[in-house]
Amino acid sequence: MKKKILIVIADYYEEISLGLLNSAKKNFPRSFEIKIIKVPGVFEIPITISKYLKKFDAFIALGCVIKGKTPHFDFISQSSINAIMDLAVSSKKPIGNGILTCLNMKQAKVRRGKGAEAAKAIISVLSQKWDQSTPQEKIQEL
Repeated sequence: MKKKILIVIADYYEEISLGLLNSAKKNFPRSFEIKIIKVPGVFEIPITISKYLKKFDAFIALGCVIKGKTPHFDFISQSSINAIMDLAVSSKKPIGNGILTCLNMKQAKVRRGKGAEAAKAIISVLSQKWDQSTPQEKIQEL
């Protein structure tokens, strides 16, 4: 059965977002069904994911926040990342965090390939198998 993945991408910094998206998409085998939803900024990513929790097996959050001269960067970055972690834990579904938090555009451009890491992370979690042996049994096997 195909794994259904939702990529939610904040396209506020379109050039950066496109790099994140392209690097993420390259990592999925054809057996995965990918849907992409664009949102204006990273703050809208968690609520969008929450709307689709029952329809997908995993999610990727992609976007970029660049520090300005006010504390806005800190509030948006922290609240978005915390909300994504809370969703992942409560739903027991992997959410790859590909949200860049950069001090300037130069850093963001260097990191726009990081979508690949978010994709690899969810593929890894989706492929985990439940191991029924206890740690003691594993030690004895060695």
